Amino acid sequence: PNTRFKVHAETSQHPAGRSKKTSTGTMSTFNSEETVKGETEVDQLGKKKAVLVDGVILNGPILNSKAGERFVEEAFPIIMEEAIRKATDVNEKVCEWQPPEKLKVLLDLELRDRGEQHQRLLQHCRDAIRYSVKTGHPRFFNQLYAGMDHYSLVARFITETLNPSVYTYEVSPVFILIEETVLKKMVEIIGWKEGDGIFCPGGSVSNMYAVNLARYKYYPEIKENGLSAAPRLVMFTSKESHYSVQKAAAFLGIGTRNVYVVSTDECGKMIPEELEQQVQKAKTEGAVPFLVCATAGTTVLGAFDPLDTIADICEKHGLWFHIDASWGGGALMSRKYRHLLKGIERANSVAWNPHKMLMAGLQCSAFLVRENLGLLQKCHSAKASYLFQQDKFYDVSYDVGDKSIQCSRRSDAFKFWLMWKAIGTCGLEERVNRAFAMTRYLTEEIKRREGFQLILEPEFINVCFWYIPPSLRKMEESPIYWQKLHAVAPVIKEKMMKKGSVMIGYQPHKEKVNFFRQIVISPQVSREDLDFLLDEIDDLGSDL
Repeated sequence: PNTRFKVHAETSQHPAGRSKKTSTGTMSTFNSEETVKGETEVDQLGKKKAVLVDGVILNGPILNSKAGERFVEEAFPIIMEEAIRKATDVNEKVCEWQPPEKLKVLLDLELRDRGEQHQRLLQHCRDAIRYSVKTGHPRFFNQLYAGMDHYSLVARFITETLNPSVYTYEVSPVFILIEETVLKKMVEIIGWKEGDGIFCPGGSVSNMYAVNLARYKYYPEIKENGLSAAPRLVMFTSKESHYSVQKAAAFLGIGTRNVYVVSTDECGKMIPEELEQQVQKAKTEGAVPFLVCATAGTTVLGAFDPLDTIADICEKHGLWFHIDASWGGGALMSRKYRHLLKGIERANSVAWNPHKMLMAGLQCSAFLVRENLGLLQKCHSAKASYLFQQDKFYDVSYDVGDKSIQCSRRSDAFKFWLMWKAIGTCGLEERVNRAFAMTRYLTEEIKRREGFQLILEPEFINVCFWYIPPSLRKMEESPIYWQKLHAVAPVIKEKMMKKGSVMIGYQPHKEKVNFFRQIVISPQVSREDLDFLLDEIDDLGSDL
């Protein structure tokens, strides 16, 4: 960028130059003494001739690597201090709330014709960190992911730097082998003798994979002939299942009306008898049942469907049995709590997100299939000849990209692998067990404290509760009472976010008015953080 040339598109102005016509324009070469200013610039380029194509000088790189490296060196201390140390410091804010219109101004979002100076860019980095929610903070309890694993973080630095795409061995040899290793271990932990799988962008996409794969297994001709080749297909899931199941049906052309929703009990578990009735109903209507999606760890209540009983029904009717264990799959790592997923080994496919309970970092989601019959490959392959040539000089079975619905695909397995390498299976188990222990402590504190009411005994690590302010504690449970209680959680949430002290989610559920849902995942969370949460809710809500 600092090298300047005296060249022009028309070679007639330069007698020493030579030109030739190409299909896209004129290409010219010139003696370096006539076209380049200064001997040092010639040396930097390492070229004696400057090549001009359509008015563009091609000699030397256009990117100033040295300046870029300096920028990275200057940015890393900011990342270390602001996004790692401060963002996980309990004495710092979880978030620095700003309304959208004000934040737009603070961030200086406008994209301009000319680039900005490095110091200004570094300030943009500081601002982006400052005004973002610190999900690694010990008092971030808002979602089904939290905390910061430093080994996973380093793995993400590496993959972001190398920028690999995991589709062929020739461009991603290391990460293809790592993904294969991690998938095999996850298959083993589920309890399958063999299996297949792929890392994909989130549990929602994993559920979509399951629906598409199940449909292909029963009606493979749909891949070529489309929906006209299929009967009316019906799938089943519970009222507590993730909304991505409905989205999968819509996206794949099955239709949301063909997703039969099965009732749940008071704990949020699918009722098997209701499932049996729904399957029989679909058959009576002339439809073709093909898939059941059970849930291992529902989003709100943390419920686990009775997998063994559901598996019996699936086997009876010849249905594909998929388990969405995106949230609850982490419990498989614990010998003490894996019983919650009893029967998972009977599933045909499983969705499991290590970025949730195991803290592998967003995103890290695996779709796993029992048995390795090449179904993923057959269902999704397009055999692109420019990627998946069969006459390569190595074993092309390692070119796994054709079993994905994506082309470019991130190396999401590496961060899980490096974290697993660092702390071992025992370390992962310890994280799971500690999360359950913290949940038990919080549950007992809620029972003990005045003004707090548990919604139900947690089966998993979802703790659902109401905070009842003093003004409502002696009030009868009338419609007015529930209306007033419904407004409590949103007001407290607003106060805590504007203060930046803590973040916790809330929602209504069925007939229940708004309540808090507390999730404990991060090993950085202490007992004191849980005490602080309850104290803070009481302080912020006592005057309501």
